[in-house]
Amino acid sequence: MKISILTLFPEVVRTYLGASILGLAGEKGHVRYDVRDIRDHADGKHRQVDDRPFGGGPGMVLMPGPVVKAVEEASAAHEPGAERILLTPQGERFDQRIAAELARKPGMILVCGRYEGFDERIREVLHAREISIGDYVLSGGEIPALAVTEAVVRLLPGVLGHAESATDDSFATGMLEGPQYTRPREFRGLPVPEVLVSGNHAAIEAWRERASEERTRVRRQDLWQEKSDTAFRRKEEPR
Repeated sequence: MKISILTLFPEVVRTYLGASILGLAGEKGHVRYDVRDIRDHADGKHRQVDDRPFGGGPGMVLMPGPVVKAVEEASAAHEPGAERILLTPQGERFDQRIAAELARKPGMILVCGRYEGFDERIREVLHAREISIGDYVLSGGEIPALAVTEAVVRLLPGVLGHAESATDDSFATGMLEGPQYTRPREFRGLPVPEVLVSGNHAAIEAWRERASEERTRVRRQDLWQEKSDTAFRRKEEPR
């Protein structure tokens, strides 16, 4: 997979992409990163990429020219089918389902917003998918772009040391992951549950499933309700 990230702060993005799992995935050839500076496509001596909005209002808005040119140039270097994505709070809420969908694509072109957002004509010209990582405001799209990148890259074959790691994570099955323990067997009077050191793999698996369900029910009623609704619909389906 090839991932292009278009930003006004390329060095910030490159630093993160070179670390930990993302860096190793790049070194091993599981993914290729392509970080581009939107300012490279700006006109004029000062390489201006933003301007005041027509009609007035606070802040500055990203101009269409530099962004569209940057995306079109990046797209030309991708295989057909690469997903164009604008990181914006107006987009669909990112989740594990979308991460899995994107991991099946040949590539992604992630465009980081900044200032008060995108000139509307960027949307109209690019017909890009819009993604949000949550209902809160950040100063730019770099953190969302990196979040999407990490969620997708760790699902690519061969990236994680154990194939089960991605499937066992929280949200991979629509549920939160249950508690995990490591050495020592007792810490400040708190022991590891006896079943986990019993060697009974069937009992361990059953305990983990119950613990996952209980944690989801207590902490994320929305996920628990969705799971319950899905189970009910399956039960009601004609056989």
